Amino acid sequence: MQTDAEVSGRGTKPLAVIADAISVAREISADVPVVVMCYVNAVLARGLERFVDLLLDAGASGLIVPDLPLEEAPATLEACDQCGIALVPLVAPTTPDERMRAIGARARGFVYTVSVTGTTGERATLEDRLPDVIARARAHTEVPVAVGFGIGTPEQAAAAATAGADGVIVGTRLVRAAGESGDPPAAVRDLVGEFAAALRDG
Repeated sequence: MQTDAEVSGRGTKPLAVIADAISVAREISADVPVVVMCYVNAVLARGLERFVDLLLDAGASGLIVPDLPLEEAPATLEACDQCGIALVPLVAPTTPDERMRAIGARARGFVYTVSVTGTTGERATLEDRLPDVIARARAHTEVPVAVGFGIGTPEQAAAAATAGADGVIVGTRLVRAAGESGDPPAAVRDLVGEFAAALRDG
């Protein structure tokens, strides 16, 4: 098996970033479940089996590949299933019911439900149709439904939970908090605490 040093030493900058992320996963996976999110080129560049082995060695619980379409997912799903790693799929407000049903049937861990159309990032408000998007996703799968894209405040996280989400996914806001702080771990910890409190109290 290749080590993280070998991955980052011989790879391009994106692969080095993935190697760093896997190193972080290894550090924290004993304390919390870790789901690694990356684009499919990072998987293919290392080779599917080797990439999944890296995740397994790091103690990761799941993998999200946003640009891996349903039709091209079977090999990745099989490799993840063999290692006990959950391949988490995405559905969007524009996903037709038939396709959502097929995605939901193959979902592992949870379904990443995109709250809005467009790109990820912070937004001032959540879309009014979010409860319907969550309900549609839930109707087509047996795993939990988590909402992401545009969740930037504790209040929005609470609103997503009220709309029926089993969990929320926060990315851009946490990255911004880390980047703006002289103590990134503390900034992320504090912000996660605010989100957790809002979910508990909401």
